[in-house]
Amino acid sequence: MNGAIALDRIRIVLSRTSHPGNIGAAARAMKTMGLGRLWLVQPASFPDPVAEARASGAGDLLAAARVVGSLEEALEGTILAAAVTARRRERSVPVRIAREAAPELVSFAEKGEVALVFGNETSGLTNEEVGLCSMPVTIPANPAFSSLNLGAAVQLLCYELRMAALNPLPPAEALPDLAAFEEIEGFHRHLERAMTVSGFYDPANPKRLLQRLRRLFGRIRLEKEEVNILRGIISALERKAE
Repeated sequence: MNGAIALDRIRIVLSRTSHPGNIGAAARAMKTMGLGRLWLVQPASFPDPVAEARASGAGDLLAAARVVGSLEEALEGTILAAAVTARRRERSVPVRIAREAAPELVSFAEKGEVALVFGNETSGLTNEEVGLCSMPVTIPANPAFSSLNLGAAVQLLCYELRMAALNPLPPAEALPDLAAFEEIEGFHRHLERAMTVSGFYDPANPKRLLQRLRRLFGRIRLEKEEVNILRGIISALERKAE
């Protein structure tokens, strides 16, 4: 696939951005690297003249930006979502550095929609937001001073994506028909309902069961057929219980 087409299937998602100038800076960073799809989750101020000024020629990306009310909505239709995070978290899915992650993101973009998610400037992404993504990505900055401006972080990731698109890896085995984000979320909701009805899961005392199950299934890329099989098993068990 043409590298430009792969880049066009990658959406940059900014969640809960507090300063409009950072939205403009992100749009400019994207345009310089050939990415054009910007999604904004609950921005504090948008549209905003400060964002327009910082975009400096990338106003068309701001005009076309999709503003949504939740990260779940921003990830609809994607087959892979990567969370950019600097914090150490308890995850069984290995964290990829940006240069390692970019070729895989571009490879998946040849099959379907991909999202790269950035969090709030001060607090970053919440654990719940990271849990919605299947690939954690980090920028290997100086550990003694690892704070990066949001626009700079977007610029670095977009550069790595462009380099990966311009220098694709040798063709690998064809990717399977992967489940979309909403299909996987539907499976998790179905599983939670079944566990609750059976008494295995107590919503009043959840502990970390749901989070651990997300990590369990997040270690693999579920295919559409696999999701259908899993939901079929759950439905059969529900009918048997009735």
